[in-house]
Amino acid sequence: MNVEFLTALKDLEREKGISKEILLEAIEAALISAYKKNFGSLQNVRVHIDRSTGEFKVYSRKLIVEELTDPRVEVLLADAQRIDPNYQVNDVIETEVTPREFGRIAAQTAKQVVVQRIREAERGMIYEEFSNREGDIVTGIVQRTENKNVFVDLGKVEALLAPSEQMNGETYRHNDRIKAYIVEVKKTTKGPQVLISRTHPGLLKRLFELEVPEIHDGTVELKAASREAGARSKIAVYSKDENVDPVGACVGPKGMRVQAVVNELKGEKIDIVKWNPDPAKFVANALSPAKVVSVDIIEEEKVARVVVPDYQLSLAIGKEGQNARLAAKLTGWKIDIKSESQVKTAKAAFIDHDENYDAEYEDFDEQVGEDYNEAYDDAYDEEAYDDAYDGTYDDNYDCYEEYPEEYEDGYEEEADDAKIPQDFPELTNDKKPGAPTSGGKK
Repeated sequence: MNVEFLTALKDLEREKGISKEILLEAIEAALISAYKKNFGSLQNVRVHIDRSTGEFKVYSRKLIVEELTDPRVEVLLADAQRIDPNYQVNDVIETEVTPREFGRIAAQTAKQVVVQRIREAERGMIYEEFSNREGDIVTGIVQRTENKNVFVDLGKVEALLAPSEQMNGETYRHNDRIKAYIVEVKKTTKGPQVLISRTHPGLLKRLFELEVPEIHDGTVELKAASREAGARSKIAVYSKDENVDPVGACVGPKGMRVQAVVNELKGEKIDIVKWNPDPAKFVANALSPAKVVSVDIIEEEKVARVVVPDYQLSLAIGKEGQNARLAAKLTGWKIDIKSESQVKTAKAAFIDHDENYDAEYEDFDEQVGEDYNEAYDDAYDEEAYDDAYDGTYDDNYDCYEEYPEEYEDGYEEEADDAKIPQDFPELTNDKKPGAPTSGGKK
């Protein structure tokens, strides 16, 4: 290695952005490994490259000790002080041991290190460049397809379009030029891996940014997007400027702007709706092209209950629920859609059930009252009660002393002649009826 070698490193630094000092340090580390491999793996050595001449030297490093145990890495204090009296125990003494034949090995090692470092630096720069572009749109050329994975050339790196990120019904042929959305950039042993998508809602947003100047300059904000790639998608737009129609700006003159996006997405239908800070209005707009009668927002459940005209129900729900599903993704609300007739039927059923319940309850209450009175009156027959309980009534009656005295006398007067009627056989089984009320005898 010489001055020309250092000049080459300077050129690399300028062209590739790789620091000359980093390269020299890497070469020194590689030369240490090469020396140990060829001349003694157990030795402790250091390699130094002169930054002005490019010459290199190998130095053996030994620890100064009082008692020698391993002469390959240690030296006695007495021997070290013969070289320099100032040496002390635990100092390190260096001796040049550069082999004559090490020049060829050093040159090969330096070349390998430089090539490797250049490759690593390029990978690092590519990673930095594309990792900063996550969420951006890129244009690439299809190179090949392997196991349904499509590899796209982005110029400095090859990107991967996985099957899950490919649009249904879309084919990718060699040399096809496509636009895609950068989802993620990964570091791998083979360099940065760029993952792209044709189905991500972000692709839809970026395409509109390219086609609509008002979105690019911030006059119109693209608030949200939802997609079922290849079939249908929705975007919500808004403008703080009352003089700007955000939907019209995205549609463009004669629909040219939105049509350009549709063409890029191979005919995917796109609904453009106006964003609104009021959730009810936003949900109503999101269900476009269906017309909405009312929206009831349930905040705690994050649910929007929507009523639409009968003839709009199928349009609001969409084919296989697609319109409602996209609207829910766009707004972030769970949407429950009912037609006006369904709501009326449900209300009528509820009212009918409520009225029937009240009538049944009143009948039940009245019947219970009648049954209770009849049973009580029968069980309370004065001529049977006292005789049936054989005088026990008076003991039980003590707890009802608050009743009028004449109430008690009325029972005593007829008690002597009382007999158990045949209509009440249950009174002979020692079953006590309920206590009398303040109603007295009938």
